Amino acid sequence: MPSFEITPIGTVRNDRTDVQHTDHWGAVRSTITIDERFGDACLQGLEGFSHVEVLFVFDQFEERDDYREPRPYRGRSDLPPVGVFAGRGPRRPNRIGVTSCAIESVRGRELTVVGLDAVSGTPVIDLKPTMEEFRPVDIKQPEWVSDLMSEYFQP
Repeated sequence: MPSFEITPIGTVRNDRTDVQHTDHWGAVRSTITIDERFGDACLQGLEGFSHVEVLFVFDQFEERDDYREPRPYRGRSDLPPVGVFAGRGPRRPNRIGVTSCAIESVRGRELTVVGLDAVSGTPVIDLKPTMEEFRPVDIKQPEWVSDLMSEYFQP
């Protein structure tokens, strides 16, 4: 397959720096500073939305060498093995993460959000306003996922 290059549009700044601290993101306040090449009006109109989808790169993790064998989620032997595309972890092809976050404020090229699960310094590759029409209904997931994620977005 052909490859392509993505240039970050901005950077995350927050109090989280430990990539191994993987739970309790719910109260994390992050400011995303957009690169000046987009101008001071690049976020104009985003203040009318309650949430934004932040696409970012897990830049502090290496991709795995081999994705063919399912592995237990988060490396936990008490969880069932899953294929690489049945999880949202950082060790994945292209290392792209996405999280829908509450918008706290929009000022010039600075977007402050709550609940972004990315450490300080993380490169942001895109922002998309969360729109009701794009949200799925009747989401189904295995019970073990709900148990595992029960504290992920807790403060």
